[in-house]
Amino acid sequence: MFTCIAIDDEPLALEVIKKYIAKIYFLDLKGTFTDPFEAKKMLDISPVDILLLDIQMPDINGIEFSKTLTSKNTAVIFTTAYSEYAVEGFNVDAVDYLLKPIEYDRFLKAIYKAKEYIEYLNNQELNHGYIFVKSDYQMVKINLKDILYIEGLDDYIKIYLPQKSVLTLMTLKTITQKLPSKEFLRVHRSYIVPISRIENVSKSKIKVADKEIPIGVSYSESFFAAMDNKMS
Repeated sequence: MFTCIAIDDEPLALEVIKKYIAKIYFLDLKGTFTDPFEAKKMLDISPVDILLLDIQMPDINGIEFSKTLTSKNTAVIFTTAYSEYAVEGFNVDAVDYLLKPIEYDRFLKAIYKAKEYIEYLNNQELNHGYIFVKSDYQMVKINLKDILYIEGLDDYIKIYLPQKSVLTLMTLKTITQKLPSKEFLRVHRSYIVPISRIENVSKSKIKVADKEIPIGVSYSESFFAAMDNKMS
């Protein structure tokens, strides 16, 4: 079961959320609150897995409220009548945001996204075959098997996939820590490649998905050692 609470200064909005939660078998609703400060007292003692949080409230902005959470493993789903708040929600690692009036299908999609994200956070030492990154104002799931290569762009990285690329505010060093070391190699100060995607290798270049990627001088020895281990 995944515990959750909902905070909204509109009782009618809470009634809709309660009705939706009652339909989802793995959710355990611990309470609904029109007063965010009462909710905060509870959360400080008993953090929940999923927090459904209205953004526009009279006493405290929902985004500011989310910054006070002590648990880093709480998945926040914002509810709002104003789509422009999605950008701010992204900046505080919101899993998703729901635009009012909320349809059940869209609500269910957000809950499953939060569920998967919590499972990922709670089991990061396990290889589930995917990672989450922030992009386009939400947490985006990336299947590791789909990654062609990763390019570093100063404080950003671009993850290249067969049908698209995903840009996220992260360094290559940080993404390296999220990837299984036996499957992904840093080959250059600006590139990471999955071994399974390498088509051919020369002394100074790798070909991946019709892209020629340079092998950096300082990465050459470790790269060829890893390739030797794969072939032995």
